Amino acid sequence: MNKPERFDRDETAATMLNVGRAARVAAAELALAPSDVKNQALLAAAKGLRARTADILAANAKDVAAAKQSGRPNSFVDRLMLNEKRVDAIAAGLEEIAALADPVGTELAQWQRPNGLKISRVRVPIGVIGIIYESRPNVTADAGALALKAGNAAILRGGSESHHSSTAIHVCLVEGLKAAGLPEAAIQLVQTTSREAVGEMLKGLDGSIDVIVPRGGRSLVERVQHEARVPVFAHLEGICHTYVDRGADLDIAVPIVVNAKMRRTGVCGATETLLVDKGAHEDYLTPLVRALLDAGCEVRGDAAAQAADARVKAAGPEDFGKEFLEPIIAVKLVDGVDDAIAHIAKYGSQHTDAIITECNGTAERFIKRVDSAIVLVNASTQFADGGEFGMGAEIGIATGKLHARGPVGVEQLTSFKYVVRGTGQTRPG
Repeated sequence: MNKPERFDRDETAATMLNVGRAARVAAAELALAPSDVKNQALLAAAKGLRARTADILAANAKDVAAAKQSGRPNSFVDRLMLNEKRVDAIAAGLEEIAALADPVGTELAQWQRPNGLKISRVRVPIGVIGIIYESRPNVTADAGALALKAGNAAILRGGSESHHSSTAIHVCLVEGLKAAGLPEAAIQLVQTTSREAVGEMLKGLDGSIDVIVPRGGRSLVERVQHEARVPVFAHLEGICHTYVDRGADLDIAVPIVVNAKMRRTGVCGATETLLVDKGAHEDYLTPLVRALLDAGCEVRGDAAAQAADARVKAAGPEDFGKEFLEPIIAVKLVDGVDDAIAHIAKYGSQHTDAIITECNGTAERFIKRVDSAIVLVNASTQFADGGEFGMGAEIGIATGKLHARGPVGVEQLTSFKYVVRGTGQTRPG
């Protein structure tokens, strides 16, 4: 009875090993590819995306219908859904990546030793990037393009819920590679939706994968972080805060807070908790809460927030430190900036946190003491995005402190090596 399952596992393992080997061969070629050739591939892929928009949307409609039928939450469906505007934005992202400076070969530093040795530190590709993601078909293009620009091969494993969409987008990427004369294995989409394929990637495909990037819910990221035998760039949750200080301009604060929560509630940069300085709450709390409620957001607040508007529901202890990914926000009064910083340290996820204030000293205190990958002043947390940072796109956001932190773009997908030039020096014994 178990033989067919065992056969499937062995077959998946063998298939994935071949994927890894092909990626490793492609990575060696990409590391030497000229910038104009890589850019040609990206621009051709962008052109293909626009030309095949109808095909991509038809494929996406199948995924969206299946997600709705299976009862997936609205935030999930929103991340999955594509329209003409979003497809065009994906294509524009590829064009922006093509326009970026090529990091490969950049000299980061150089110096000369007393013995005459000239030493330089130079950017090089990482090698093979494995990307495991769920309901985000745009990741297929973003991750493949960023890896390519940085001279890396990419192995993309999208979830079953976005398989049709990802496959349609991947067709365009392969067309771009062919047009530029680059190996098709430079960007591979794993065709099987078996969980065994993920397990094989986490093992590293016999040394082929150099780093894994997960994009998805908590369960996926936890699995990757626990099982991966290769380095991981990831964040577990996006528990983002916006703190409105007593020194804030209310005309600035209200639209920022509403945007930070409501622009897209299902993204990791959406504000999940609003903290308001009690030194300003009589003037600020009511209009902030009212604006959120009027925008269609459910507000769960402490006693002060409930007093500000009868529509506010009582917040439970579990509502602070929770990633809602829905039009729901927790609201709490705090005793100044230090209390806000302490709350963020206790409940935050070191992802993205913002302060709204006109006091430079308070802003600087917040910046220095909030230990998050992204800290904003007088701006929406929804700017936590590689595209908004001028990176063209991002392969994900990392909250770790080694190598890559914050949006992972082209530069973060490179490593470096030391080049030492001499004139015959030998090291004395």
